[in-house]
Amino acid sequence: MDRYASLQDWIARQFPGITFTLSPASVDASFRRYFRVTFPDSTLIAMDAPPAQEDCRPFVRVAALMAEAKVHVPKVLAHDLARGFLLLSDLGATTYLAALNPGNADQLFGDAIDALIRWQLASREGVLPAYDKTSLKRELDLFPEWYLDRHLGIKLSSLQRESLEKIFSLILASNLAQPKVYVHRDFMPRNLMVSNPNPGVLDFQDAVFGPIGYDVASLFKDAFLSWEEERVLDWTVRYWEKAKRAGLPVDADFGVFYRDVEWMGLQRHIKVLGIFARICHRDNKSGYVEDAPRFLDYVRVVARRYAALAPLLRLLDQFQDREPAVGHTF
Repeated sequence: MDRYASLQDWIARQFPGITFTLSPASVDASFRRYFRVTFPDSTLIAMDAPPAQEDCRPFVRVAALMAEAKVHVPKVLAHDLARGFLLLSDLGATTYLAALNPGNADQLFGDAIDALIRWQLASREGVLPAYDKTSLKRELDLFPEWYLDRHLGIKLSSLQRESLEKIFSLILASNLAQPKVYVHRDFMPRNLMVSNPNPGVLDFQDAVFGPIGYDVASLFKDAFLSWEEERVLDWTVRYWEKAKRAGLPVDADFGVFYRDVEWMGLQRHIKVLGIFARICHRDNKSGYVEDAPRFLDYVRVVARRYAALAPLLRLLDQFQDREPAVGHTF
């Protein structure tokens, strides 16, 4: 019996005698699949996470932590961890990514900021895996391996590699100097649902304990949607002001905090370029790498702003003729 049939059979045993249909609910960059289970009078979400590639236990654990923090996440209604099946409450079908526009962005991002602060306020050291130097560096190394080498076909010279390593060391030093909180790790519009209470939060199974600026950078400098810098700056100020009032350990100087967010975003954007290339070439999912130009633009903007990052800008300029154009920005 294939996994789809096994999932159908497992759901049927949870609801004897009740008819239902399954339809795809979302596309995921991992090996997980999500289906909407439609009953005569309600819907649920079924997750299929093949145990050889995915582990459902972190999802269940982090869902409980986020619910305790008063963050709106799916309820885990049933699970078979050995087979990688979960049944979840349905938070709806409208993502922030689909709903956001210049007119409603302040309200939707305001709700997301409030949810993020509740999540960060719940932080306790030793509960979630540490987002430490080893983890952050391993992610940065995806960029030369997968994006430059495998995707663009660029073999770095020893001097170029040395320059990149020095840049990575600067980025990591900035990242690791930040105060630590719970980090969702993909707190972006595609993983936020328009719901009541708003937002519903998804895709949190990779949560860690790490730099406070990470989720802020993820929210406002998204993989699939770009905003003018003035609006990003305004939303970041709103987060910072609320975080200060809530007692979170943000720097008292907004300029310092914003620099920390930008350098944290730099780590994320360099990493994601490598991840998207890996998804394309290893997993045969080509759609994600089409958004690489957006991330390159994020990286270039930050590299232009800080003198210490000038070598990164020079390195990217050497490869510019192989880069596609940047997509739409609101």
